[in-house]
Amino acid sequence: MFHSRPGRPGLPGRPGLPGRPARPLLVAAVVFLMASAAVGCGDAGDLQGAGSTPTAVSPDKLWPDLHPASSPAFDIGEVETQVVKGITVPDGDIRRVDPVAVVRREIADHPGDYGAGSYAETARRMADCGKSGAEGRRCPVLKAYYRDLTGDGRPDLTLGFRQLPGNLTAVRVYTVRKNRLVQVMAYEDAVSGVELARRSVIIRAPSEVAGYEYRLQWTWDQQQQAMLLTHDEMLRTGSPKRSRRRSASVTPAPSASPSRPPAASSAPASASASSRVSSSASGR
Repeated sequence: MFHSRPGRPGLPGRPGLPGRPARPLLVAAVVFLMASAAVGCGDAGDLQGAGSTPTAVSPDKLWPDLHPASSPAFDIGEVETQVVKGITVPDGDIRRVDPVAVVRREIADHPGDYGAGSYAETARRMADCGKSGAEGRRCPVLKAYYRDLTGDGRPDLTLGFRQLPGNLTAVRVYTVRKNRLVQVMAYEDAVSGVELARRSVIIRAPSEVAGYEYRLQWTWDQQQQAMLLTHDEMLRTGSPKRSRRRSASVTPAPSASPSRPPAASSAPASASASSRVSSSASGR
């Protein structure tokens, strides 16, 4: 129910003019306003029709005789969580966990990737973590962020580290269960931006198409107790300034995740996005 705002009271200490009849003035004001309204009809201030409302069109269902699939064609690992062994959480406080130690643990668990593998430079630069000056800036571990992403009222850990010598950035999310550190999200890509919004992690990545970028969103799912990929979109970012097509003579550098087809999708995650997540999480 709507209530009108009460009128502003008169200013104290300001008496009305004596001997001036109030009612004739009121009648004159009303007549003037009515005349002004009549004269103003048809001017640019009138409401204009927006035209007919477009008719809603329902989607056309294709191949109605096609038998619907009941299981996925590939094991894409959409829900993968794991306890991080060798890392303790004192008093269940995730802020007391050293992010550098967490990355060291991952490197130790995947010698094929970080030993003599694609990201050997990351392993070598871990020795610079904790140092000051220029040497400290070589540390591949990025600043850690703490935000309640799981809705239990306690902060969770979002960290990132560079996978060198390429241009990939690994993004991880950890929570605590019974004083154990649990990884609930893992992804790596050529990242142009990362954001936290409520229960979601949003990653923006450059596209092969000039003027567009990928936007991927993971959101906490209470039932699965994991961060699920709920959106995978290609969005326009502005007018293309130059072509980003690769020359046929250029050999693309190896990537930890397969390339994406130029198509947008939303929840549930598309097969292409899920395959990227599965690829980025392989071996873990």
